Amino acid sequence: MGVVRYNIRSFGVSYWRVGKPTLLFCMEDVKDRISELAAQVADGQGLSVADVEMTGSVRRPTVRVFIDKEGGVTLDDCEKVSRGLSALLDVEDMMHNSYVLEVSSPGLDRPLRDLRDFERSVGKLARVVTKESIENRTFFIGRIQGVEAGSVLLTVGEGETYELPFDRISRARLEIEF
Repeated sequence: MGVVRYNIRSFGVSYWRVGKPTLLFCMEDVKDRISELAAQVADGQGLSVADVEMTGSVRRPTVRVFIDKEGGVTLDDCEKVSRGLSALLDVEDMMHNSYVLEVSSPGLDRPLRDLRDFERSVGKLARVVTKESIENRTFFIGRIQGVEAGSVLLTVGEGETYELPFDRISRARLEIEF
């Protein structure tokens, strides 16, 4: 049996593989480029990009872009970013197959993924889960007081303030308050 070369092209990146075809693609590079393009479009509208996700299959991926602004995002904001980003993605020809583009707000219970998210959310109620125990706890619900030296200050209950090192936080999100 001879050696067969396969050119696998996915998301604009070509790979050569000897032997059986293997699905290889570099989604992180594509996601980073989509984030850059989304930021260009959002900046032009006075918005910021909170996050970009890529899900689904290689044949029909779903690109989710979460935008934000002070005072909240409107349907009109989502529509403008969607139209602008869709046009840029078509010009860049990054998505060789059909794709689904979704543009929305991160929501009231948005995830907190980096220290900047915590800084923007000072005074808000958050749910935080840590990777390891901090003062015999791994689950906290409290108000974000601030960020100091790579740690999140969270006040729980009747004034108990915990210093949660960011590198020990597993996941966090805002809590919806009524």
